[in-house]
Amino acid sequence: MNVVDMLGVIVQDALLSAVAATGFAMLFSAPRRTLLGCAIGGALGHAIRSLLMQLGLEIELATLAGSVVIGVVGIFFAQRLRAPTPIFTISAGVTLAPGVFAYQTMIGILQVAAGDPEAAAAALVAVSANGIKTALILGAIAVGIAAPTLLFDRRKPVV
Repeated sequence: MNVVDMLGVIVQDALLSAVAATGFAMLFSAPRRTLLGCAIGGALGHAIRSLLMQLGLEIELATLAGSVVIGVVGIFFAQRLRAPTPIFTISAGVTLAPGVFAYQTMIGILQVAAGDPEAAAAALVAVSANGIKTALILGAIAVGIAAPTLLFDRRKPVV
């Protein structure tokens, strides 16, 4: 894949992620003035993850980088628009959710429970791998979104 095609895929991915982030923000009744910030956070975070994965980075580390970007963008828009940071970070972070891996984990669990013992062993290995990958991606999202808030959004102590 050449550079132009890769950038086209990433831009398309970012636009669709912006739509998803905006949809989740609207679903949870975010104020109208915050929707653009939610869209930008979702687009940038997912675009960073997609770009890093295209460059060969594993999905877990790429998700961590994308969620750090979402955390920084969330702090920026929260301070700019005087709104709570989670409005931006939660709706944008949804775009990084490990849906395919979680789905494959659940389907594998059902196959293990309903299958014969011979096939269950092979399915159990796949379930374990997908379950661990799902947990690592979810942990990367949580740590990545929380880290910029913990580092940069300091409150004055109450005296």
